[in-house]
Amino acid sequence: MSLLITLCARGGSKGIPGKNIRPINGMSLIAYTIRHAQAFAEKTKADITLSTESDAIRDVAAQHGLKSDYVRPAELASDSAGKLPVLQHLLLHEEQRLKKRYDYLLDLDVTSPLRTVADLEQGFALLERDEAALNLFSVSPARRSPYFNMVERGEDGYVHLCKQPAATLLARQSAPKVYDMNASFYFYRRAFFDSAPQSAVSERSLIYEMPHLCFDLDAPEDFAFLEFLLAQNQLGFSL
Repeated sequence: MSLLITLCARGGSKGIPGKNIRPINGMSLIAYTIRHAQAFAEKTKADITLSTESDAIRDVAAQHGLKSDYVRPAELASDSAGKLPVLQHLLLHEEQRLKKRYDYLLDLDVTSPLRTVADLEQGFALLERDEAALNLFSVSPARRSPYFNMVERGEDGYVHLCKQPAATLLARQSAPKVYDMNASFYFYRRAFFDSAPQSAVSERSLIYEMPHLCFDLDAPEDFAFLEFLLAQNQLGFSL
């Protein structure tokens, strides 16, 4: 079994400039994910690689033991570039460079670091056990339900439930269980990339439900909240 672990960190974020290397509780954000990658690679004999167009990100990653000469092409470093083409380009680059074909790819999102090595091990085991599955990604229980309390505006100008249930629901607890994709990690079988995929949600996707708090850092208040949790030792598990 051969596994490639990828970290993708674009330098051009407009919402939070420099967020991938922004210090949080005394350590650059990317360093948390590098540590997870290194720990899982040690257990699985995986290779680790970095996709970035930023010299600053590359330098910080190298300081934490992740060195890479790969430079993400400009067309894959724009705001509109999708994640899957970035992964596919990086995967093909590493396979050509190392003269090998990987069986699996694990993508760790730098801006969603609330994971443990145990999460990765258990998620990977789920994918390995289901030979028909193409990929697996981490999720958290959704706070809102499209069956019960999420609405969208229809063509008639009025709002309607996002998803109509098969029967009348009188309580949110009776609605089908739904999940938020928390972006923390994605496992892919190599075959997933053979058909130019457009979405991580394939016709044969599995999920791993995080047993603890997990959220991605999209806004300044997300950084402030995570820093508070880390500084006050209130996270409930160790990063």
